[in-house]
Amino acid sequence: MVPELSVVIPMFNEEDVLPLLVERLRPLLDGMGVTYEVVAVDDGSTDLTAALLQRHHRDWEQLRVVRLRTNAGHQAAMSAGLVSAHGDYVVTLDSDLQDPPEIIPDMLAAAKSGCVDVVYGVRSDRSSDSWFKRATARSFYKLIKVMSGTAAHADAGDYRLMSRATVDAVNSLPEHNRVLRFIVPALGFPSRTIEYRREQRAAGTSKYPLLKMVKLSVDSLTGFSTAPLKLATWAGFGGALIAVLLVGYTLVARAGGHTVAGWTSTVAIVAGVGAIQLVCVGILGEYIGRMYAHLQGRPTYFIAYDSLHRSRLDQRPPDLPLPASSPTAPASNAPVGPPSGAPVSPPPGAPAKDGARPHGTSPELEPQPRA
Repeated sequence: MVPELSVVIPMFNEEDVLPLLVERLRPLLDGMGVTYEVVAVDDGSTDLTAALLQRHHRDWEQLRVVRLRTNAGHQAAMSAGLVSAHGDYVVTLDSDLQDPPEIIPDMLAAAKSGCVDVVYGVRSDRSSDSWFKRATARSFYKLIKVMSGTAAHADAGDYRLMSRATVDAVNSLPEHNRVLRFIVPALGFPSRTIEYRREQRAAGTSKYPLLKMVKLSVDSLTGFSTAPLKLATWAGFGGALIAVLLVGYTLVARAGGHTVAGWTSTVAIVAGVGAIQLVCVGILGEYIGRMYAHLQGRPTYFIAYDSLHRSRLDQRPPDLPLPASSPTAPASNAPVGPPSGAPVSPPPGAPAKDGARPHGTSPELEPQPRA
């Protein structure tokens, strides 16, 4: 049966916060009165996250455990969860409990009553974040809006509810390194917002350090806008125009006898032009790298295990080898049927040749003529 609601939660080394998440999420979903599933995507954790998920899966029927073969990143793990989710509505939620799961019922009610496809969770109070993070986030969202025209809310992260039509549209996109917080608004589906207060991380440490945030910003900028490529083009034209003007100035100065053999100006011009060229080559390299990755067609994640496709009675670890064949069962590589050269017996009940009794029967078991 297709559930009405799916909750997708990417996880990476969340053994400390996982019990708190289950303690808050399970009673909430059980009390909503809807059929649901929780798709927990283990993004190649190296701690006890996988074991804890498996333990909770044993006594929580609605919990699905999707394990990736290796760490693929937060956005890739969320994409794997969207592909695996079956619900009519899908909520994406981080496991750190900074985004409270208690507003999921309000999101679902808003989607149904307003007939919208997306409901964004918007952080009305971000006092738990540092001023640097708040300032850089707002500046970056404004930059994305100016350069790409994608109007993503500055205080909306990856906490959102999407309809099945929205999820199918996202899953149909062929691009790699997708950033969902900009892809979903770019679709332009009808949406609403619900505000909430962002809390401190319940336990554990952040899995998004500064370097990962920079990488996410680069992927967002190059994935949603061709403005950097156009900037490189305009910079090239500007450099060419300046070079032409400098050549003209040199010719006029030489004709007037005002030229002075200088070293500083030469070095400054060469350095300036070289800097522009390096910046342009770097921007072009970003796009060429994305084209190369797309042409390779390599998946961004590999699902190693999904508890939905395993028997509920078989709780063995998924990576164990299959049990050996029983002694009475034929070997898998043994030929089926009689050995070569052996007489083939007709099936029971088949008429025998020359009045012979079919093999394997006795006179007592032969059908007797009716009186």
